[in-house]
Amino acid sequence: MEVVSSEKKAAGSLVLLSLFSVYILWGSTYLAIRIAIESFPPFFMAGVRFFVTGSVLFLLLKLRGADTPTLPQWKGSAIIGAFLLLVGNGGVVFAEQWVGSGIAALGVATVPLWTVVFGGIVWKRWPNRIEFVGLILGFIGIVLLNFEGDMRAYPLGAAGLLIAAVSWAFGSAWSRELALPKGLMAPAAEMITGGFFLLVLSYFSGESLSGPPSWRSVWALAYLMIFGALIGYSAYTYLINRVRPALATSYAYVNPAIAVTLGIFAAGEKITEAGFVAMLVIITAVMLVLFGQRR
Repeated sequence: MEVVSSEKKAAGSLVLLSLFSVYILWGSTYLAIRIAIESFPPFFMAGVRFFVTGSVLFLLLKLRGADTPTLPQWKGSAIIGAFLLLVGNGGVVFAEQWVGSGIAALGVATVPLWTVVFGGIVWKRWPNRIEFVGLILGFIGIVLLNFEGDMRAYPLGAAGLLIAAVSWAFGSAWSRELALPKGLMAPAAEMITGGFFLLVLSYFSGESLSGPPSWRSVWALAYLMIFGALIGYSAYTYLINRVRPALATSYAYVNPAIAVTLGIFAAGEKITEAGFVAMLVIITAVMLVLFGQRR
């Protein structure tokens, strides 16, 4: 009994640490992305971030005796890496060339809404009344968000955020259906494949360094690799396979508040009245959807 109790406490501690990681650390990565792409091309920066981090994690796990992923597991990891990292994170770094970090986080906050939509369309898990109200409110918030200055001025950025949120939601939901490696080998394989896809995209889109990157951007990239990818993405992978989806995606209504605050005080960003109202509406909608999933 004591052994079982200890295991439950350890598992509970890991869940809390993982939630802290995706709540706080991921909320800060939007500002770090904005700083990193001051000197690095966006897709190249994201590709290096995930490919290098995933490779380091893979080697550390192999040194500890972890099993090498099978071919079906590599295929599953490549699919998730494409949806979450190539399109999901790639859409965010693309958008942040024009859109403020706080607004970018707010666009990604719609992930739980899209997850419910895909649950009904693809897996026939139709939303209950509370989720349905949250969906309606959430899409009203998305409409309001498009009246925010950055979104109106740069429609490509708005489109990038929309595609990123949809892709991340679909990939997260599908991850439960695919053959994936066990434990931390899953995020390692997903980061390796997703990072490789991003580097290929960088090459074929003609990205190149305009000059030596600034130390400010280098440190931001290092922060993204350690805290955003190694710790944050591994924590998210742990949560999505250990707790209910409502809890795993609950970071969505915490990240925007952190990202907006950091953007205003650390980067001098501004949020208009339309953006602020949209933030309140979207966060309320996400909370309703997550509460509905819990019920």
